Amino acid sequence: MLTVSILIAGLAVVIVGILAFRLHAFVALILAGVLVALLTPTRLVVRSAQLEKTIKTVEFDAATNQILVGSPLKKPPESYLICCDGKDGKPLAEIGRLVSEVPLEAWAKNLPSLEEDSNSTSICYRYELQEDVPDGDLALISAQDFKAAGDAGGKSFIERLTTGLGSYCGKLAILIVSASIIGVCLLKSGAADRIVRSTLALVGEKNAPVAFVASGFTLSIPVFFDTVFYLMIPLGKALRLRTGNNYLLYVLSIVAGGTMAHSLVPPTPGPLFIAEAFGVPISQMIVGGCVVGLFSSSVGMIYAYWANSKYELNLPEFAEHDQAATAGATSVVAEANPAEGSPGLLVSLVPILMPVILITLGALVESEKFEGVTQWNVAGISVSSDFAGIIKTLGEKNLALLISAIFAVVLYVRSKHPSKDELGAAMQDAVSGAGTIILVTAAGGAFGLMMRRTSVAELLQGLQGTSPVMVIIAAFLVTTAVRTAQGSSTVAMLTAAGVFGGLVVGGGAGVDPLYVALAVGCGSKPVAWMNDSGFWVITRMSGMTEQEGLKYVTPMTAFAALGGLGAVIAGVLLFP
Repeated sequence: MLTVSILIAGLAVVIVGILAFRLHAFVALILAGVLVALLTPTRLVVRSAQLEKTIKTVEFDAATNQILVGSPLKKPPESYLICCDGKDGKPLAEIGRLVSEVPLEAWAKNLPSLEEDSNSTSICYRYELQEDVPDGDLALISAQDFKAAGDAGGKSFIERLTTGLGSYCGKLAILIVSASIIGVCLLKSGAADRIVRSTLALVGEKNAPVAFVASGFTLSIPVFFDTVFYLMIPLGKALRLRTGNNYLLYVLSIVAGGTMAHSLVPPTPGPLFIAEAFGVPISQMIVGGCVVGLFSSSVGMIYAYWANSKYELNLPEFAEHDQAATAGATSVVAEANPAEGSPGLLVSLVPILMPVILITLGALVESEKFEGVTQWNVAGISVSSDFAGIIKTLGEKNLALLISAIFAVVLYVRSKHPSKDELGAAMQDAVSGAGTIILVTAAGGAFGLMMRRTSVAELLQGLQGTSPVMVIIAAFLVTTAVRTAQGSSTVAMLTAAGVFGGLVVGGGAGVDPLYVALAVGCGSKPVAWMNDSGFWVITRMSGMTEQEGLKYVTPMTAFAALGGLGAVIAGVLLFP
């Protein structure tokens, strides 16, 4: 009951602070973090920190003093402790220490079921008891983690909060700044414009909605959705002037592509943070986000075609600067040529694709197998261990994004030849914009950590009937509720990470963390309405009224999110 009360208090501060008092998200999240940290007793702090690092035992043989661990241990066996799982919120108690490793085969004779499991990666360990095994579950935890959990309980509430804030800043700062620089340079160099117009020229005016959804999805990976919509809506208006119809379809197709990538695919801050909070490799989050995004955007497009067949959105009267932009877009659509000085299509795609390729290749290399190995297999190709080491280094997410950012800057300089002042102003804009996002995501991370220290993961684990699918649905619904209440997709994802982070990181969810991360991303889409800045960007730039936005945009984002949730649930059932 205490955990529930603290949880409700923290969520209330975030939602009421933003809605009622118009606080900046950073301020609301920090205030909520302070309150949660202050209310959480030391015993819950210690216990939650311990449980996040434990490995639950599968089998225990009292006669031989052996246990079966469900996954390989990374540290030497003697550094692990055998603990009794404390009840009623009590910290774990040490009752034994591992002393030696025993081959699985030597013990599997007593466990016939293991012999039938060809996929088992279990390892058997022998340990010595310091006392009789008490009633309750046993768990393994490293001596280092056991001590760190105790140290966490000894810190003051404000020290725990500031430590979490600094930790998340360190993890995300370079990534977010690099992504911001890439986005700004894509726009200023004309590369973003080239991608959109080349895709449109490739598929033709008849298939323009497909070009819009594909371009919107691609560009929203490094560029914020608002900016992508600003870039693409003049083309939608231009096509409406040329074809005389389908304006609603063009608008919704831009939204269908851009809005889902914004919440599913790193290095956009929301999914980047969720991947970090749930311990999901960024390469997996990119691939998984793209797959789920394909399903959700497709559902959004189906709705867009249906809505376009039922309703008509009139092209509004433009302001003077809007007329100029639309006139320019009309000319380009007619000629299928990009703006003068824009880089080629392949070069324009490099800043987007390079980090994806580098991070994916780096993930294929396992550093612990380098020692004594002269040849290494990477994606089916035999390479030297030295070259494999280079791939792993370049595939580190911070370095991969930095390299791509440097390439994007070079692309901007070579394409537009900006003056020193112009280049400096562009970098200033990129870093300034990233600064606010870093503060908000770091504050969300600190708030989430304080929420996890209430042992909320145990609360969710203890719910009767909890299953992997139910965890996925619960994560989606919690994120949706917060998004609907306060309007920000990013804040909704940060809050959901606080609620489910401990459950996912500790392994208690019984589901791959990637699926939970993707469910949170999908849950941050519904329900778009007047408290969402993106809603106003879409309606004002397209000429929709608020009523039309609620009628056309809100259902589409909801259906797209549900389509993504369906894809995630299918993944859980088919590929657990």
